Amino acid sequence: MQHRIVVLGAGYTGAVAAGRLAKRLHREDVTITLVNPEPDFVERVRLHQLAVGQDLRPRPFAEMFAGTGVELKLAKVTAVDVDHKTVTVTAANGLEREELGYDTLVYALGSSWNDGGVPGTAEHAHEISSRPGALRLRDRLAALDAGRPVVVVGAGLTGVEAATEIAEARPDLDVALVAHGALGDWLSEKGRAHLRKVVDGLGITVHQHTAVSAVEAGGVKAADGRTIPAEATIWTTGFAVHPIARAGSLELADRDRIVVDATMRSVSHPDVYAVGDAAMAIGPGGKPLRMSCASGVPMAWQAADAIAARLAGIEVPRVPIRYFQQCISLGRKEGLIQFVAADDRAVDRALTGRWAARYKELICKGAAWGVANPTVGMPSRRRRVVRQETRIGDAGYARS
Repeated sequence: MQHRIVVLGAGYTGAVAAGRLAKRLHREDVTITLVNPEPDFVERVRLHQLAVGQDLRPRPFAEMFAGTGVELKLAKVTAVDVDHKTVTVTAANGLEREELGYDTLVYALGSSWNDGGVPGTAEHAHEISSRPGALRLRDRLAALDAGRPVVVVGAGLTGVEAATEIAEARPDLDVALVAHGALGDWLSEKGRAHLRKVVDGLGITVHQHTAVSAVEAGGVKAADGRTIPAEATIWTTGFAVHPIARAGSLELADRDRIVVDATMRSVSHPDVYAVGDAAMAIGPGGKPLRMSCASGVPMAWQAADAIAARLAGIEVPRVPIRYFQQCISLGRKEGLIQFVAADDRAVDRALTGRWAARYKELICKGAAWGVANPTVGMPSRRRRVVRQETRIGDAGYARS
């Protein structure tokens, strides 16, 4: 009997995990089902580019996983029952429902935008954490005449990239960036200085130390009573994980992220692995790994390697997860590479300017290439699944 592995979500982490598992295990021993509502991979780190009218290269999953044995099921996950080891999915047409059983589940449903409960955000603000959201913003920006105001709320990595991309692509618009603290306050001195230089050069107005209390049709309301006019408001203050995990008995942490051990295995349900934004994993310095592609991909490597090793009854390898840099695009011509310590704290070194823009582009291309070629460049030796006579554990895999 084949061991059933179901992977939920085909973003960076889910797609990488599925491909790596296909390379690690024999097809005769396992089935790998990858569930995703869309037929092609979305480069989430480039959605700010899509929003300003740039076209992204299509990356169909059918081509990515051709010949690997990974079965792609185009459907939306509507329920996860970790106690009975089933997943309920609904087909793209919204009519057909199906229940998938699993022996091992890889939960990689990721995250979406977080409106923070601020009144009016859901009704009046745009998000760029999804392709539909980026396309809606694209249409809105294209409809704006010269001189119209655009406000980006949130000055983290996503907000900075969105504001600079819009200002560069549409210099005729009046772009503003709202920061809860100081602009670039997490960067080194050199990084902050370069960010300020680029932002000023693009004509972006920065509202520092400003909290937003409401979003309205014509702008955003600041906590101090000011109104910042906007005909398009982009909300980038943070991410919220998929709510499905909350409905089950998985042990969850802050923001409903699934608590996992060092191998990305759920601490409450050992047949469930969580990777990417949906997982609460501890990194260097005892700090939770941040929601990012930089964290998610090595988490996917670790989960896939751990699953394969446990199924084969061998020692579970450890994939070191640490940070090296934060890569920030500041339009197509400028960039900032902030080098960091293992725990993501900024150090003095930073790369700026055109070389930084090229560096960031290489990082983005490399991440997409890794998803599109998930089984390339890995050891060719596959592991056989240890059969029942080797004492299969309660979770359906050999104990290790």
